[in-house]
Amino acid sequence: MSERLIDYAALALGSTVADAHAHLDMLDDPAQALANAALAGVGLVATVVDLSEDRRTFEELDAWREEAAARLRAAGHDDAARAIPEIRVVAGVHPHNASRAADAERDLVDLAKSGAVAALGELGLDYHYEHSPREVQRRVFERHLELAHEAGLPVIVHLRESHDDGYAMLRSVGVPNAGCVIHCFTEDAATAERFLELGCSISFAGVTTFKKAHAVREAAAIVPIERLLTETDCPFLAPEPFRGLQNEPAFVTQVARTVAAAHRVEPEVLARATYENAARLFGVAVRP
Repeated sequence: MSERLIDYAALALGSTVADAHAHLDMLDDPAQALANAALAGVGLVATVVDLSEDRRTFEELDAWREEAAARLRAAGHDDAARAIPEIRVVAGVHPHNASRAADAERDLVDLAKSGAVAALGELGLDYHYEHSPREVQRRVFERHLELAHEAGLPVIVHLRESHDDGYAMLRSVGVPNAGCVIHCFTEDAATAERFLELGCSISFAGVTTFKKAHAVREAAAIVPIERLLTETDCPFLAPEPFRGLQNEPAFVTQVARTVAAAHRVEPEVLARATYENAARLFGVAVRP
């Protein structure tokens, strides 16, 4: 399937939806992705910046939005041009790069204090690749949780093959009052229940749509709607029926459809509820 053949307006759910976790700086064409998202009814995108890597998002974000609107106007989509998604930046150091976190901490503290970021993340533990030693990951995760408490910001948590340790650390340090999201959730309902008991929200991505992801859909079904978020984690994990393509924010509509089916509610109802959840979390005024 070619990207040129996708009818992005046909992806819209009849209600605004949010992509609560994206990596716009990793996309081939961030401006076009934002234009596509506007056509699909995406009203909010939270984009993640790893401060140990590429920080160009801070400099280029406004230009991406302006170019997206210009392309839509040029194509005759004036309404969509006025509906480019609101964007909030999430900044942190991925657990893969925990060994380099010390170099980024001063910037992270400054960004948190300045209001330039809406959340800290993605933070956490990744025991699958172990690009940084586990003990270093744990130390950095603890420190960044402490920073979130001090700054009054929510955290976006990445856990891979490390949910027991992640749960223990969140329980020990405490979930920030501003919120905690377990992003790109791929575990079962019992694991989801543990994090819900801590007060976390849970975000579901393209994996939820995969044919064999029955346990993930069962987990989505038990998360109260007021604690649910939808995301793409783009450019990774494109959902059905777009597997094999570069993922992008517009495709979050497919995640919302799948989660809505798990909850046995209409897609537009689920989309609106999760959009409002994301807007509260990231401090965005809710669109009508």
